[in-house]
Amino acid sequence: MSQTFDVVVIGGGPGGYIAAIRAAQLGFKVACVDEWKNATGGPAPGGTCTNVGCIPSKALLQSSEHFDHANHHFADHGITATNVKIDIAKMIGRKDAVVKQNNDGILYLFKKNKITFFHGRGSFAKSVEAGYEIQVTGAKEELLTARQIIVATGSNARALPGTPFDEEMVLSNDGALRLGAVPKKMVLIGSGVIGLEMGSVWRRLGSDVTILEGLPTFLGAVDEQIAKEAKKAFDKQGLKIELGVKVGEIKSTKKGVSVAYTNAKGEAQSLDADKLIVSIGRVPNTIGLNAEAVGLQLDERGAIVVDAECRTNLKGVWAVGDVVRGPMLAHKAEEEGVAVAERIAGQHGHVNFNTIPWVIYTSPEIAWVGETEQQLKARGATYKAGTFPFLANGRARALGDTTGMVKFLADATTDEILGVHIVGPMASELISEAVVAMEFKASAEDIARICHAHPSLSEATKEAALAVDKRTLNF
Repeated sequence: MSQTFDVVVIGGGPGGYIAAIRAAQLGFKVACVDEWKNATGGPAPGGTCTNVGCIPSKALLQSSEHFDHANHHFADHGITATNVKIDIAKMIGRKDAVVKQNNDGILYLFKKNKITFFHGRGSFAKSVEAGYEIQVTGAKEELLTARQIIVATGSNARALPGTPFDEEMVLSNDGALRLGAVPKKMVLIGSGVIGLEMGSVWRRLGSDVTILEGLPTFLGAVDEQIAKEAKKAFDKQGLKIELGVKVGEIKSTKKGVSVAYTNAKGEAQSLDADKLIVSIGRVPNTIGLNAEAVGLQLDERGAIVVDAECRTNLKGVWAVGDVVRGPMLAHKAEEEGVAVAERIAGQHGHVNFNTIPWVIYTSPEIAWVGETEQQLKARGATYKAGTFPFLANGRARALGDTTGMVKFLADATTDEILGVHIVGPMASELISEAVVAMEFKASAEDIARICHAHPSLSEATKEAALAVDKRTLNF
């Protein structure tokens, strides 16, 4: 016997659970289907982000940063810490506890908003007069019917051709987050967000880390000046990054992994490591969705084809997050989830791709919104640039972390902010001011005229805005 709902959401990650909550707030009868399991087989909603992505990685980054500070920076503050040790099992346990808190929080939100949760895999069964039948396969088989379906099934880690993840020696982000000991040597393939963050965690804890990147430039999507500043900091920390490499044969045994590659000079090289992390991107998760049963259109990558408003080729079927076009970011998925729920209700949901912030949670942190200087040059834009170093910021000096800068890019004629790029302490928090400013079409002068608390890191944002007009006050 099928259960009937107004909206069924397939996937309980950031896009899915947020879409379900917003739809419920708007008065719809909502169900959410999610198959993630915890260690005991119970429900673990939150998707990749909560379970093996954003949340656990930040927990490990925080723990490893404390360890690094105790070993290398406490002495600067007059604090003596000797024989500092790390309990990896306890660190992983804390990470798992943080994940569970988030899982439980989502389940609580479902109850609060009267959303019916089904633990299992959701897939299309068939089209019916009342909309679509969704099959739930789990501990208990269910059949759901709804006129509106939101697909938010996320993405999976991309494996190297011929080298599948075994999560023992060849690791995805999942395996990288649950290592039981610090590897003596670690190799990462890919210097993107996951590669840099995981590389940073295990380097701080004592691993000899080498990152192999196929592209000739470091962080090509980041503003070039900011990327160069970040690279200098990572080099100084001892994070070894080789660019322009071509990975060859990978041999894995019970004792370790051997990676053959050609370096940028064309020379044959080989690295032996205890663990290999592959972080070369992610692929849309549509396997098992049974899209063909209803004629749901997928592209050549397996992503669901949608228009600018997340509508698929089927009436009443929507898709959001990693499973569609656009950046694979949790907050982008959330915004799309809210927008789709509002569109179903006849409202005008809105997502502005131009003001979606990006963050890499390394030390220093890297964050940006809008266009890079190389993008502005490529489209022939006339612009002004202003930078301010954290070296000249009083709060950064007091923190003992003066690496990096804030950079503003503004239209040469109108002074409208076109992009803001930050490398340095708490960049992930500082970027929000830039997002708000750009959403309201602010000028650099607007930020330059706003009073910022002293002493604060945010003063570097004000000073960078002043630098656009070549009138910084503290540098």
